[in-house]
Amino acid sequence: MRLKLYQWLVNRHAGIRSRYHRYHDGAVGAPRFLSWLYLFWLNFCYYFLGCRFLDKEKEAAAYEEKKLPIGCSESELQMRERQSVDQVVERLLAYDVISFDIFDTLLFRPFSEPSDVFYFMGDVFEVMDLKRIRMEQEEEARAIHAGAGGGREISLRDIWKQMERAVGIPAEKGMETELALERRFCYANPFMLQVVNRLYDKGKKMIAVSDMYLPGTFLGKLLTENGYKGIGEVYVSCEYGCGKGDGGLFRIAMSAQPEGAGIIHVGDNPASDIKMAERYGLHTMYYPNVNRKAHCYRAYDMSPVIGGAYRGIVDAHLYSGLETFSPEYEYGYVYGGLFVVGYCAFIHDYCRNHHIEKLLFLSRDGDILKQAYDLLYPGSDTEYVYWSRKAAVKLAACFDRYDYFRRFLFHKQNRNFTVREVLDAMEIGFLEGTAGLGPEEVLTEKNAPLLRQAIEAEWEQVLRVYEEQDCAAKRYYGKVLEGVGKAAAVDIGWAGSGAMTLRQLVSRKWKLPCEVVGMIAGTNTIHNAEPDASESFLQSGKLVAYLYSQSHNRDLLKKHDPNKDYN
Repeated sequence: MRLKLYQWLVNRHAGIRSRYHRYHDGAVGAPRFLSWLYLFWLNFCYYFLGCRFLDKEKEAAAYEEKKLPIGCSESELQMRERQSVDQVVERLLAYDVISFDIFDTLLFRPFSEPSDVFYFMGDVFEVMDLKRIRMEQEEEARAIHAGAGGGREISLRDIWKQMERAVGIPAEKGMETELALERRFCYANPFMLQVVNRLYDKGKKMIAVSDMYLPGTFLGKLLTENGYKGIGEVYVSCEYGCGKGDGGLFRIAMSAQPEGAGIIHVGDNPASDIKMAERYGLHTMYYPNVNRKAHCYRAYDMSPVIGGAYRGIVDAHLYSGLETFSPEYEYGYVYGGLFVVGYCAFIHDYCRNHHIEKLLFLSRDGDILKQAYDLLYPGSDTEYVYWSRKAAVKLAACFDRYDYFRRFLFHKQNRNFTVREVLDAMEIGFLEGTAGLGPEEVLTEKNAPLLRQAIEAEWEQVLRVYEEQDCAAKRYYGKVLEGVGKAAAVDIGWAGSGAMTLRQLVSRKWKLPCEVVGMIAGTNTIHNAEPDASESFLQSGKLVAYLYSQSHNRDLLKKHDPNKDYN
């Protein structure tokens, strides 16, 4: 009967199904009950109000859109609502006892949602969908406890007894694993760490008050392990059967303090940490939750684990209140940082799977990539090497004359370059006056072929100009690649000409006993004038792309348009 009802109410119409699951999935407690009411409302609208559009699934936007702040950085914008460490310390010094909330105030997790830690627990126990199950069973344990007259405040043991019944994971093992993960991931809020430790130096009495199922002794150790000094008593809702939300925990914490003491509570929840604390006579200081403040700016169209970690790390860094950053820094941190970490991980995996012995990070973009790579994978054999497109074109002119003339001549025609400027860039100024072209004459599509003919007439002499550079480059790379059988040349993009030219020089011209594979972040896209320039190398594996290519992530290949300044 229940299955038939589900089929009739949910599955008969795609639009109703998608809307219902968007609200229902992952919901617990009151939101889960409201999702059922929403389901009945959707069916009423369809059958009785004639809302036939609900028969079709609501189309999601192809790409997530965010309206970012303009004119200042995110950190600068939020600092207008915050006080500095000095100001906070000065205000708190006026009180006899300072009470702190723990999670999202004193301690951060590198996630945008606290429950994201359960993804890792699912991996430990190898149980499908364990995050949802853990949240569901916590709510079930609270309902059972409340039904027995004990209220909704429960301990970690209560939760894992319920998990043991529902899943079969031994409660002791589950508790041990969850506590270990909290210790692994929790870290001190850098802003509050300075505040608390300066108050400690001033001899202030401090306590912690938290609505939490974790034991108070564990939380006390967690604070100490993360550098906090002087946090005395830890009041946890699961140990007193009441919480901040109903005010009972504040009442207990206050009753344990000296009579007449001035007490202030600091926390991130406007309801339980501020309104309820004030209702019980405490002074309060609101510390805005870093993830809630940044919610409207962060990307959510990402994989759950990586996306949660990405948002949590970025939000804490920009919104803790410790520092203000420039828009340029934030652009690099929020977007460039994610790209670099991903690219470095891709490079590392490729090297491990393809037996790459040494990584060459090509100048100049390779500088920051190498720094990040060495930080992420210390001990790797990496080197920042000098290389440029101009040098590559000259050194390879003997076997790629087409590219030589394309870059030096035909890319410069009709762009107000004079013949003298073009010849000087090629380091063959001695050919001035040839082909009947004056040195101040502007290079155009009409006279460029004439200049090419004049240069080709003296081709052997032209190549001799580059011999000294060629010998120097061979000595330089001979030393860099000494004893290396297989190396990867890392660049940003787009055609991969830098890495591929180096490969050809090493093997064809310099005869060094090393294979060089090219690695680029992304290839030429369909909006480029030469979209297929590197396709043969990409297919053979001589060139490898990270973000997109003709074979991988074609949706990104089609969207990325350098003509719109996407580079």
